[in-house]
Amino acid sequence: MQDAVLAMLAKEPSHGYDLRTRLRESLGPLGESMNPGQIYVTLARLEKAGLVVCEPAAGLPERPERKVYALTPAGQQRVTAWLAEVGWPKPDLAEFHLKLVAADATRLADPVELVAAQRRELLRRLREVQQAALAEPAGSGAGLLLEGVVLRLQADLRWLDACERAWSKVDHEVEGG
Repeated sequence: MQDAVLAMLAKEPSHGYDLRTRLRESLGPLGESMNPGQIYVTLARLEKAGLVVCEPAAGLPERPERKVYALTPAGQQRVTAWLAEVGWPKPDLAEFHLKLVAADATRLADPVELVAAQRRELLRRLREVQQAALAEPAGSGAGLLLEGVVLRLQADLRWLDACERAWSKVDHEVEGG
């Protein structure tokens, strides 16, 4: 969640409420379960870590409690590192989706390239697991576990194919529009 919030701030400084709204919209129905206070707890942690700064909102004297959050240089570096990171063995689908949304919104990375990098890593892992499975004796319990890992990797690869199709379509709509 912290990295997604930082990435949203990479596009532009924002109020906590606006960040929460953008995250909920990005996650669709999955965002409905987001605790309203979670964004503010996350922002406080990021501020304490020196990744964001908080300033009173300019031009709102009637709402002095309203604050705008912006990235620090350290926060910007963390966003860049997060966008380049390839997650496995258990990629979080919602986090990866938010990474694609943030990459597109901030133009700090190409969502299609992020999908390709993730695919390369999953294919590498798939080859490793398949080789390990072939080395296992027939009927072994470890062989069954390895088969489960292969099936999970194959499912993740199919999902990445769907992500690539969707984000390639978005890129073409932006270029053509």
